[in-house]
Amino acid sequence: MKRIFALLIVFNVTACAELQEVVNQLPQSGGVGNADIAAALRQVLDFGIDKQVTKLTQTDGFYKNELVKILLPEELQKVDDALRKIGLGSLADEGIKVLNRAAEDAVKEATPIFINAVKDITFDDAKNILLGDDNAATTYLTSKTQAQLYDKFKPIISNSFGKVGADQIWNNLITKYNNLPLTNDVNPDLTDYVTNEALEGVYTMIAIEEKEIRNKVSSRTTDLLKKVFALQD
Repeated sequence: MKRIFALLIVFNVTACAELQEVVNQLPQSGGVGNADIAAALRQVLDFGIDKQVTKLTQTDGFYKNELVKILLPEELQKVDDALRKIGLGSLADEGIKVLNRAAEDAVKEATPIFINAVKDITFDDAKNILLGDDNAATTYLTSKTQAQLYDKFKPIISNSFGKVGADQIWNNLITKYNNLPLTNDVNPDLTDYVTNEALEGVYTMIAIEEKEIRNKVSSRTTDLLKKVFALQD
């Protein structure tokens, strides 16, 4: 009995080792190596920028896109509620709109930053990303670029606030709120908030394109995408 049990253990270990070997060799099938996979993943992200992120740069690209629309931060919800209660709902609406306008303007200026980030990104484990979740490449891009892009994006957002009049509208809005009786003054860092929200919106839109390419053969419009993503089907 012990001998049979020992043989079963040896068989299981051997089978697992062979299975792992098959998995390890999977991306090489059909002449597809890690370099090809990495190139295809960059292509996916490039397509995400070209097809999806550019939508954000248009008027209402953020404001009328429920997936990425920038709403008020939690600490300003009370400002919104208070202004609407005293008949200043249109001013509150304009406050939300200019936050989104600033993001739309900033993404337009910052698109080359994202393109360069994708071009320079190194995929440490392209195979696992290929065989990962529907947004695995976008998640990887986020982890590798978010901190750097925040530093580049924030001054653009700050400048965009001035260009679209967001700073003036929000100064007016906050002043009116702070002058209301029985309210605590607020002074949020809207530049930081909109910067993070705008970046999140960009990554969200890139992920949409990645999911399309992963799940729809018709969305794989290049030979490289067809060859590489056939491995994960």
